[in-house]
Amino acid sequence: MHCRTALIVACAASAACALSAAAQTPLSRSEAVQTALDRGARLGVARADTSVANAALIAARVLPNPNLAASYSGANPNYHFSVDVPLAFPWLRQMQIRSAQLGLQAAQLRFQVARATIALDADTTYTHAVAAREHLALSRRNALDADSLLHMVERRRDAGDAADIDVELARVNAGQAANLASADSLTWISALLDLQAVLGMGAGTEVAIRATDSLSAPPEQIAPTQATINETAANLSLESATLAARLQHRSVWSSPSINFGFEYHDPGGQTGILPTFGVGIGLPFFDRNRGGIAQAEAERVRAVAELSLAQVTARNDIAHALRERSNALAKVARDRQLVQSADRVEAMSLTAYREGAFALSNVLEAQRNARDILAQYIDDLAAAWIATAELRVLALTPSPTSVK
Repeated sequence: MHCRTALIVACAASAACALSAAAQTPLSRSEAVQTALDRGARLGVARADTSVANAALIAARVLPNPNLAASYSGANPNYHFSVDVPLAFPWLRQMQIRSAQLGLQAAQLRFQVARATIALDADTTYTHAVAAREHLALSRRNALDADSLLHMVERRRDAGDAADIDVELARVNAGQAANLASADSLTWISALLDLQAVLGMGAGTEVAIRATDSLSAPPEQIAPTQATINETAANLSLESATLAARLQHRSVWSSPSINFGFEYHDPGGQTGILPTFGVGIGLPFFDRNRGGIAQAEAERVRAVAELSLAQVTARNDIAHALRERSNALAKVARDRQLVQSADRVEAMSLTAYREGAFALSNVLEAQRNARDILAQYIDDLAAAWIATAELRVLALTPSPTSVK
């Protein structure tokens, strides 16, 4: 009786989920990825980094403003006006602009990486939700089959063909199946809530979406054959940092300037406006740009380390993703055959039990094997989808990015 009550509760929960499905928005995998890209908060950080790099390029291209000075002296001439125009060495200016351009290109590539990472997160979470849905469907079916088997054993006991221990064994099996269905229902709801969070749909407590894609075989994916976007971005950052360090080393002497102006109001001497002209240059007596050089060198060393880390991480990620996908697809191929064999064994054992040729324990063992193999098949398909999505991100090639 307790087992049937648990099964009724599990079926009622399933019916409630089915009724609420009408109020849920159907969502395909591609729609989930696009929603994450449209609403993802992490993309704003990458966009801001690109804006900062673009501002640095604008600053590198700006010419220094001239300075206007006006003064009065007691000695004749009394009034002095001058304009000081800083001069930027053309080769240093071009080096500064080139460094900023490389920094902007690296930021644009990191923006692409951020988009790809958000899409991967949404794709992976969607796969988990679909796998949880399939596990729930399997556990619901198993719970109904276990309850049907319990009824069969009870009828056989009443007819004198089964013992009480068989009934108790079937009741335990049905109760475990009902508990598993309840647990899988909770896992499925949690997976959908996680997907809603990834899609930026707020922190609501109600499930508002419904994954509609099936967990079929994943699409084909070729192995990455060139540097990943992360490696390319890290290499550009290193070039930018190297140019910035070279610029600081060559900026020990301050930029020179030319000064021109005029003086007037000399009652006891010359009359009219007296032109003036001069040249100025900073002398590195107290500071030889040690701070700027040290900071630029530290940035260059950091860029070298980041490039090395990006290369090692990329090779490791590619190797893991390739092996995981290959292993998952091989297991999926074996699982298909095992599922068919396990289903046949389950059907034959149930028929043999009806005819009195098999013990109940043999039927339960056959059902358990079929259930475990099918659950493993679902997990292997999900693993193949996730590895395929990872390889798709690693195989992306740099492309021009427009940041809004």
